[in-house]
Amino acid sequence: MSGRFYVVGGAVRDALLGLPASDRDWVVVGSTPQELVAAGFRPVGRDFPVFLHPETGEEVALARTERKSAPGYRGFTIHADPSVTLEDDLLRRDLTINAIARAEDGTLVDPHGGQRDLQARIFRHVSDAFVEDPVRLLRLARLAARFTDFTVAPETEALLERLVADGEVDALVPERVWQELSRGLMEARPSRMFEILRRCGALARLLPELDRLWGVPQPPEHHPEVDCGVHTMLVLDMAARLQAPLTVRWACLMHDLGKGTTPADVLPRHLGHEGRSATLARAVADRWRVPNPCRELADLVAREHGNLHRSNEFGAAAIVRLLERCDAFRRPERFAEALWACECDARGRSGLEDRPYPQRERLTALLEAARGVDTAAVAAAAAARGAKGPQIAAAIQLARADAVGAAL
Repeated sequence: MSGRFYVVGGAVRDALLGLPASDRDWVVVGSTPQELVAAGFRPVGRDFPVFLHPETGEEVALARTERKSAPGYRGFTIHADPSVTLEDDLLRRDLTINAIARAEDGTLVDPHGGQRDLQARIFRHVSDAFVEDPVRLLRLARLAARFTDFTVAPETEALLERLVADGEVDALVPERVWQELSRGLMEARPSRMFEILRRCGALARLLPELDRLWGVPQPPEHHPEVDCGVHTMLVLDMAARLQAPLTVRWACLMHDLGKGTTPADVLPRHLGHEGRSATLARAVADRWRVPNPCRELADLVAREHGNLHRSNEFGAAAIVRLLERCDAFRRPERFAEALWACECDARGRSGLEDRPYPQRERLTALLEAARGVDTAAVAAAAAARGAKGPQIAAAIQLARADAVGAAL
């Protein structure tokens, strides 16, 4: 083949940072789709020429340029032919640290100072074309959650604000927003993603329910950090510290949204915020097409986290009712994740990060005790006494309460 192949983007960046190898993306310069197909590469790109390597399965893209032709991240006209140089291709990339290429012989091509910015721990845009693609804002915020010691260059910060002011963020489609948010939530310090989004004004456009939490006070005896937004970020970072899955991290992000709608005259108390939080979490899930496992856990944690926290004060019958509301008998795995999120909530508070959360272990044990009841036998015995549906359900509930009482 006449084309020259280069590894580009994240794989080069991560290798220079001494991080484990990520998936490699390749760009080929001086070739054509016909030439690649003839060499056995399989075309997969819908919007621009991307191919799969016939042996490794890695993605290979023809060097290309882009021209903005419509709003949003899809509004580009793509140009790819043998005349497009590697430097042309690197110029269209988002950040200098992602605009480094490595030739097959190991030579680095770095026309925009990406290595310098890696050493300085700076996120800097390659060109003003950064503002043409709103996904770049989300991607930068997500990278900030991964590379926790990097800062945003002031001139790049100004472009983030311009992306918001120009309405480009409003053109983002749900699939791309969720893709970047979910990836950022799974990084080492997810709060940094929301810090970046909030600072440039994007959070108010994408998640106004979350953005309005900052500046809303809570009782300091329960929340030494006081601010609701600060608390939510502490909870989220605690979820990362406890290596929680995405479902738990999303529930942590959504659990207190209702506090942003508490009337000013009752602050810093937030009576009834749980129900409001669940309503708002469902609206967010609808807007960004959040997958059902994340949506359902967030709804459960928003509704019941206060009761799960206070469960040490409950008697056996109240514990069983709580387990039933959480659907813990049918879905014990989801209930375990709800307790995980509640531990993050309890420990996501200034100075209380290492305090124990006995409710998690206690409720897990009490659920197991209640699940040990032979409900079929209880139902049969009740039916033999002439009991009907509601009465049989009450008999099962009583038997489970007895089992919980014995365990207590």
